[in-house]
Amino acid sequence: MKAKNPKVKSILLVLVLLLITASPILLSALQKTFTIRVACVGDSITYGAKIEDKFINSYPAQLQLLLGSDYLVGNFGASGHTLQKSGNFPYWNSLAFQESSDFKPDIVLIMLGTNDTKPYNWTGTENFLADYRELIRHYRSLKSHPQIYLMTPATIFPESFKPANGYKMQADVADLISKAIKELAKEENLPVIDIHEHTRKHPEYFLLDGVHPDANGARNIARLAYKSIRGIKR
Repeated sequence: MKAKNPKVKSILLVLVLLLITASPILLSALQKTFTIRVACVGDSITYGAKIEDKFINSYPAQLQLLLGSDYLVGNFGASGHTLQKSGNFPYWNSLAFQESSDFKPDIVLIMLGTNDTKPYNWTGTENFLADYRELIRHYRSLKSHPQIYLMTPATIFPESFKPANGYKMQADVADLISKAIKELAKEENLPVIDIHEHTRKHPEYFLLDGVHPDANGARNIARLAYKSIRGIKR
């Protein structure tokens, strides 16, 4: 009997994950059957906001397909949330934050900062990095001792905004945050996945509203994460 196509197995895995999102007991049981658990920590870009069929096309779902059935990828994106504790919706206070910790991850991908660029949230690089260091310490303290990857926020394209959206995100602050995260990665001796620099060259990923990537944009974010996790240079 021929083995099942790995891609088909991965698609089936995504469908199974949809069924277990409302069942912590089933999720806990499934966690024991997978070799490597990957927690995708982030905001609406991680969650898959605006993407059609986000449970299949969000970047964590597409990362699951790329990594295959030896991995369990959890989507812990919380729309509208900030990394800074002083923000209007701190990730620290979200259910996703607690769930990402309870997931017992072997790998944590952190992509936060886009909502921090809003004028009423941004308090400066120093405060941002202080909270980021604390977030890193939190995930390092987990009993699963995960490998942590820092991901710079995607580039913001305000010229693509629809007037009704009113996100008020600042592209120049996103640039500043991305540079700070890369320096923090060096300081903490952690790998960094530079989503910001990659997406800077691809405004076509963000035609939905200038902030949220479409399915193709999410696919490319997933590919960058996949290459970093698997140690692929190209």
